[in-house]
Amino acid sequence: MRDRLAPGRLLPLGTAAGAWLAERAARTVLVRAAAGVPGAVPGRLRIGAAAEAELPDPPFPVPPGGLAPGPLRIDAEFSAVAAAGRPLPETAQEVRAVLLAAAAELGLAVTEADLRVTDLLEEAPAAEPAEPPPVHTAPATDDPVAAAVLLVPGVAAVTEALGPPVLRTEGAVRVEFAVAAEHPPAEVARAARAAAAAAVPEGTAVTVLVTEVR
Repeated sequence: MRDRLAPGRLLPLGTAAGAWLAERAARTVLVRAAAGVPGAVPGRLRIGAAAEAELPDPPFPVPPGGLAPGPLRIDAEFSAVAAAGRPLPETAQEVRAVLLAAAAELGLAVTEADLRVTDLLEEAPAAEPAEPPPVHTAPATDDPVAAAVLLVPGVAAVTEALGPPVLRTEGAVRVEFAVAAEHPPAEVARAARAAAAAAVPEGTAVTVLVTEVR
């Protein structure tokens, strides 16, 4: 059986209706941003729905594991490094600001960020050796919807994290793909959804899923 990447939760991409971003992809970007804060060593990080609120039914099919469009919340842990010589509240404030900024750049509607300090370290741990860049193999597909999406600037490749690159069901189409890191995922998702919609019969519900940021 083919091994899929387990994208985790699927997070709604802000105002890009009908678009979702894999939590795993978002977490990678956010942890990298937090690691740049002096005196902070990022740990566990999850992104989920913010405090429960009455939300209207989404106008598009929500994919398996997806959250309905609405405000999001970050729950993050980090260790503080004493050798950095910074007051803990100052470090925490910068970590929170960096996480919120990085989430906004991804297009996630994060309204809350809850932080927890899990350890106080005398010195920062030694940097781990950099992992070799992953080798990406794009799935083969001759679907015209995939072809249209691949022409959108910022789309790096179609993917098959949850199923085939283009999943067709009665009255609906879902496309999944990776976005190049230098492009805002929400903008690319909006353009990709428009390209996919132009390649299917009028009235088809089109949703897109960003599974990776490469």
